Amino acid sequence: MSSPKISILFLFLILFSLRTTTASATKKSYVVYMGSHSHGSALTRAILQRVSDFHINFLAAFLGGKDKAKESIFYSYRRRINGFAADLEEKFVALIQLHPKVISVFPNERRELHTFHSWDFLSLEDNGVVTSGSLWEKAKFGQDIIIGNLDTGVWPENPSFNDEGYGPIPSRWKGECQNDDKVPFSCNRKLIGARYFHKGYDDLRGNNNTSNIPNSPRDTEGHGTHTLSTAAGNFAPKASVIGVYNGTAKGGAPKARVAAYKVCWPAKQGGGCFDADILKAFDFAIDDGVDVISASVGGKPRPYFRDAAAIGAFHAMKEGIVVVTSAGNSGPMLSTVGNIAPWMITVGASTIDREFESNVKLQNGLTIKGTSISYPLPEEKFYPLINGEQAKTANATVGDAKLCKQATLDASKVKGRILVCLRGNNTRVDKGHQAVMGGAVGMILCNDQTSGNDIIADVHLLPASHITYNDGLAVFAYINSTNNAMGSITAPKATLGIKPAPTMASFSSRGPNLITPAILKPDITAPGVNIIAAYTEGNNPSNEVFDNRRTAYNVMSGTSMSCPHVSGIVGLLKAIHPDWSPAAIRSALMTTASPIDNTGKPLLDTTKEAATPFASGAGHIRPNLASDPGLVYDLEVNDYLNFLCASGYDSQVIRTFNKAPYICPPLSNSSLLEFNYPSITVPALSGNLIVTRTLTNVGPPGTFTARVGQPPGISVVVEPNVLIFKSQGQKERFSLHIKAVNTTYLAGVDQHKYGELVWSDGTHTVRSPITVEIAR
Repeated sequence: MSSPKISILFLFLILFSLRTTTASATKKSYVVYMGSHSHGSALTRAILQRVSDFHINFLAAFLGGKDKAKESIFYSYRRRINGFAADLEEKFVALIQLHPKVISVFPNERRELHTFHSWDFLSLEDNGVVTSGSLWEKAKFGQDIIIGNLDTGVWPENPSFNDEGYGPIPSRWKGECQNDDKVPFSCNRKLIGARYFHKGYDDLRGNNNTSNIPNSPRDTEGHGTHTLSTAAGNFAPKASVIGVYNGTAKGGAPKARVAAYKVCWPAKQGGGCFDADILKAFDFAIDDGVDVISASVGGKPRPYFRDAAAIGAFHAMKEGIVVVTSAGNSGPMLSTVGNIAPWMITVGASTIDREFESNVKLQNGLTIKGTSISYPLPEEKFYPLINGEQAKTANATVGDAKLCKQATLDASKVKGRILVCLRGNNTRVDKGHQAVMGGAVGMILCNDQTSGNDIIADVHLLPASHITYNDGLAVFAYINSTNNAMGSITAPKATLGIKPAPTMASFSSRGPNLITPAILKPDITAPGVNIIAAYTEGNNPSNEVFDNRRTAYNVMSGTSMSCPHVSGIVGLLKAIHPDWSPAAIRSALMTTASPIDNTGKPLLDTTKEAATPFASGAGHIRPNLASDPGLVYDLEVNDYLNFLCASGYDSQVIRTFNKAPYICPPLSNSSLLEFNYPSITVPALSGNLIVTRTLTNVGPPGTFTARVGQPPGISVVVEPNVLIFKSQGQKERFSLHIKAVNTTYLAGVDQHKYGELVWSDGTHTVRSPITVEIAR
């Protein structure tokens, strides 16, 4: 007897075979995802061709012939991921989705880089994350770990990718140094592989072989070089940004090998990062033999089987590869976090205790703290101040002039003065460009109310200082109080020991998780504001068309910058603990992360209030502690399959996904609250609830005692509250009994309450954030 799904499929095929049209239907590009392959990892040309033929024959049954199928398919995923990308009419999409061999069909959509260039929205020599102590030494600086980076490619000649002192390339490496462009591109014993993928981009954008897109993994934008060097750049002395802030640059795992997978294309070419290309890069990276995949790309959260990064990350996890992703730059709004699959590490962005100070001095005696990377003023003296409104041309609106937009400023009024501009609308560096065009000697950039306290050290074209909203109000008030306002900007300098630090970046995307509210995302936070790292010499430091400067190192901000910090640290942890699963590594990072800043108080959000787990996850990363966490919350592949069952996917889909026998557990045994995640998140608490977890000992024998920081109005009881581990690898299970007990604390707009669970043996501290939402 045929299944209902197959019967429906045949019915649709009959109906569509009877339908005739006179006009050609519109085609769009889609990814047809079919799960895993049954072939092993030892791939031959014959196996790869057999996969391609299968995809062609499969699609030909729908389109009416092999020639049509060959013309439609532009990618065949043949290695570890099964599926293809093709141009399809919408009527065929529904039919293909009904086929039992197909898990999902989803559009080849544009994803985003998670960085702020000069756009609204650590120097590596002193990044405040990995010290010169135990972790680096234990891991031998990540020697022979291979980190793959999905991004805009790499500038291979940058000093951060020099291979001095490196031995032979590991024999397990199967990758290649791909280049089909007239501009030479070479790899070495540090940069051991590079590939590019743009068929998905070409297809969606309507490009063809005559487009200006180079067939090369060379980075002409800067983002990929920056992120890859942050993760694993080699020691590079005398690094500086436009000659400012000299030092030795180095990445998180400076002796790791690296490989670049170019999936993102510059915006000036109508670019972006597209699903079909991202999935192809994952397919190659897994097969090439990377240990870590760093992916600073993403977008709005989507169901797991309709998200190329989530699909690729699952296949990577099955092979023991850790995938690290960025949370996104859509904060501070709630429920904006992306890359929410529980088999990947999702990273938010926070500051470090170093700032690039460039302060504002007013003649009335007020000194205001600001930031910038720029040259100093011609002379140390006071200059006349003028704001954009005062400098406006006759035809400009007041609003546009305040923002210092193009063609709004009268050069005769601006020349020789320090121009004061309001942040917003046009880019921060463009405001400085307008000041330069008007003959200004400097610029003070004042935050608008939305930007609040977030100030960015941009590589400005003239002496500049970026100040907060409240400080900006003081500057505008001073200018309006006198006819002879005078001010100055101090020469930029790097200042260490800033307090409080870290603080959350306002742009960092926040939870709750829209797809699975019971999984806290982001997982952790890491340095992502004003990060100096390697850069392309194929682009200027501001990414603006008017900027002709070039620099080997640049400062950038975003969760794109925090993601590779964690990727480098993951590389070190894999070097020390090669037997740890991706879940164990994530647990070690999360349970040792800190929710406390360097003043001993809770880590702050940009509102100056304590950051919640929806902003910071488990807290700010502490790598040295992560190498010896004591206990971990571990997960195996079947645990993730059970998670998918509890999320509503049926056994047939999951068997196709996993290409192995699998039956979903009974509903009574399948709950998202039983999923062994290092954080504890309860959506819509009503009545009493029991949450269970299992801890695995990865250290010496010990006795761990539980302590609970109770969420306000909530009772959390741990049973048992003492766990005794007699050997490494021993597992112990415990339960949390959770219920609401005090309605006074539960009143109010915010229905989320926060606490923590801490297990300690006196040496190790294993902390999990608790987040409880009260049912309305």
